Amino acid sequence: MLVETGLTNSPKRSGRTAAFVAGTLGWTIDAFDFFLVVFCLTALGRDFHKVDSTVSLAIVTTLSCRPVGGFLFGLLADRYGRKMPLVCNLLLCAVVQCLSGLATDFTLFLASRALFGVVMGGQWGVGASLAMEKVSANRRGLFSGILQQGYAVGYLLAALAYFLLFDKFGWRPLFFLAAIPALLAAVFVATQVEESEVWKQTRHETWQGLRMALFANWKLFLYMTLFAMTMHMVAHGSQDMYPTFLERQWGFKTGQRAALTAFSMVGAIVGGTLGGLLSDRFGRRRSIVVALGLGILVIPIWAFAPALPLLVTGAFLIQFCIQGAWGVVPAQLTELSPDSVRGFLPGFGNQCGVVLASVVVYLETLLAHETSYAVAMASTAGAVMAMAIGMTLLGRERKSVHFGTA
Repeated sequence: MLVETGLTNSPKRSGRTAAFVAGTLGWTIDAFDFFLVVFCLTALGRDFHKVDSTVSLAIVTTLSCRPVGGFLFGLLADRYGRKMPLVCNLLLCAVVQCLSGLATDFTLFLASRALFGVVMGGQWGVGASLAMEKVSANRRGLFSGILQQGYAVGYLLAALAYFLLFDKFGWRPLFFLAAIPALLAAVFVATQVEESEVWKQTRHETWQGLRMALFANWKLFLYMTLFAMTMHMVAHGSQDMYPTFLERQWGFKTGQRAALTAFSMVGAIVGGTLGGLLSDRFGRRRSIVVALGLGILVIPIWAFAPALPLLVTGAFLIQFCIQGAWGVVPAQLTELSPDSVRGFLPGFGNQCGVVLASVVVYLETLLAHETSYAVAMASTAGAVMAMAIGMTLLGRERKSVHFGTA
């Protein structure tokens, strides 16, 4: 049974900033942890005596376990509210980060990355629904872009931590360091964030009512999953093996890899914020398609640059375009979702898309062994961007719809 308490055409100003900061912080912390593995991939291989393609299974494992978190935390968010599931998620994140740093062999490390996948999968849906339900409908695209770029900020911070600490201390202390902001964020959410008014107005009183609402939207869930699959293929296909590409193809050392990757994330932050902003004016789907179309044009510079200046330019532009498209995604998926299942549907659909997309990293490394990292990354990026454009055009749009209608 749905609790009907009226309409809420705009969120209360009180608590809006705290909720938005909470959603962005959680996504930043998850990205920081995730990309530590990306940067430390070759070092992990040396310590655990594994080749790159085997160590990359740690990335695949994390991605593959994310739907479990999307499912569990999404159900909790729609049944019991957004706030407390987010607090629990952040606390669990801190524990898992410590377990990764303490792993004594590759099997234990894989197990910790599986648990982190559950954490990471649960955070996005809960954090995005809380933040998007709080912000103004007319500026939802802008805030979507900023929130999503918490991911790029996390990548940037991981690059800086790798640059400053790895050569001195190795990879293990980096994971211990990641646990600190997770704990602080949990305290912040518990003490400063107010529950979503939209959830209070449209929540289900029973599990049966929630279950019926979810089954009634199975077609929308299927579309969200396939759309998210192509978008994750674009992101992970361009990011996860990039530091390894710089090491193998260009012979970059630790500092050089970290510096260029960090610079590319500046492009991502600018592109994601601008893409979200423009989607408020020109529409969600159009903004995604234009950004990815420009990304396809940048691929030759990004992968086959003959000189360092073009390599740097390509790294900036490719992430500008890709995150320009991704900046629209939180707004697009939460707007497509009915109010009473917004905690579950976008989050679980997004994470199921991750599972389907996770194989792209492993296939990329296999293709690189047969050809080169440049050829593997360029061909993969072009194919998945075209797929993402197609899935975007197949969807519909509810730009700036007001949340809170029971």
